[in-house]
Amino acid sequence: MYPILFLSVSGLLMLFLGLGSKKLNLLPVQLICLFIALVLVAVDYGKPGFYFNSMVEITNNTLWVEFTLILVAFLVSAISSKQFDEDNAHPAEYYALMQLSLVGALLMVTFTNYIMLFVGLEILSVGLYVLTGSDKRNLRGNEAAIKYFLMGSFATGILLFGIAMLYGATGNFNLNSGMSQFSLLPEAKIFFYIGMLMISAGLLFKVSAVPFHFWTADVYQGAPSVFTAFMASIVKIAGIIAIYRIFSTGFALEYQIWSKYLAIIAVASIILGNITAVFQDNFKRMLAFSSISQAGFLLLSIIGLGSKTEGNLAFYGLSYGLATVSAFGVYLVVRTNVLENGRPSENINVFNGLFKKNSFLAVVLIISMLSLAGIPLTSGFLSKFFVLNDAAAKGYFYTLIIGVIMSAISLYYYFKPVRAALSNVDVNQQAIVLPFWTQTGLIISTGLTLLLGLAPDLFRSLF
Repeated sequence: MYPILFLSVSGLLMLFLGLGSKKLNLLPVQLICLFIALVLVAVDYGKPGFYFNSMVEITNNTLWVEFTLILVAFLVSAISSKQFDEDNAHPAEYYALMQLSLVGALLMVTFTNYIMLFVGLEILSVGLYVLTGSDKRNLRGNEAAIKYFLMGSFATGILLFGIAMLYGATGNFNLNSGMSQFSLLPEAKIFFYIGMLMISAGLLFKVSAVPFHFWTADVYQGAPSVFTAFMASIVKIAGIIAIYRIFSTGFALEYQIWSKYLAIIAVASIILGNITAVFQDNFKRMLAFSSISQAGFLLLSIIGLGSKTEGNLAFYGLSYGLATVSAFGVYLVVRTNVLENGRPSENINVFNGLFKKNSFLAVVLIISMLSLAGIPLTSGFLSKFFVLNDAAAKGYFYTLIIGVIMSAISLYYYFKPVRAALSNVDVNQQAIVLPFWTQTGLIISTGLTLLLGLAPDLFRSLF
């Protein structure tokens, strides 16, 4: 509980630091706050309990998920070095919103009451709506912000309607209210099933699963790249853990129903995400459609609900978050050297000749792409193996076949940046200077990607 309380206070205090000179470097303050939050996770460890009138539950498992979220937020903040140096930037507000959004994500992985789920989801979402449109001079960013806000509001409305239906059927907002549904009247069961579908739709929007994915590519492309990295990793991890908690507890007795439609959604996400990503030349849109595919793989583990599911989801989320941070970290450094219509280019050709200009960045990019593609010796390979194994263990063998085929197809577009980095095009450009904190963040994310690929039980054995 300490990380949630601390980040709530530190996020508010960060706003006051913006009252001073805009030249004040707030990145070290942001990193110190997140580091303290990581330490507080260790303080909480081994002390399970309920808080806020039993609306939040802290266990060792939830603490490791919190650790994952805070670590990824730390790395995203690290790669933001030199990104807010413009005169019209407001780093205090940006970092404050990132911390407060992280609080929402932490509530989403610890809730035991649907009201607290809604509170956490809104805290997470509202901050991201603002961050998406924070670059007022970018018309595409303004479009992305209003699109994200409107569609997110509709999704939240659908979620609330589902919660209302569930309350009408069971008479309470507790997460385990569905465990007593067999004693309900037939009329009440109808409301329960409607609530289950509506809650599913609202949360599947947050992880950008098909058919709730239409916002993803435009928002990822329009948002400032640092916040796209934050959105792609933090929201995905928090959203999928929230879905797991609901389906494994609240809807556990209806596994035979929701597992079938969730399997269809997972397969559709994997197929559509990978096929569409093949045709993308815009790096951010490519990663957007990749994230749709990754959401499908994450859902496979929930379909194969078992004793290892939570650990596998956390491992996949950490692996995906690390690779995403690495990919965006390299892009943020490289893009400033290639301008398109006066703005940093988003085309994959920004990586042309990268190995000649900065071999470290090229290696980081290659490892991140290999991990996202699921190549052995990276954590991405084992994360996909674990979730596919979960689904196959429950008899969903066709998801295994489709997952393997689509992973093979994904090699084509994941290797586009790799080919560009290893090419000899534009090698005469000035060498790339790497900020200290960005380099530190990339070393940590890449090192953990390889370490977890070689020794996954260092993390999975904790669940």
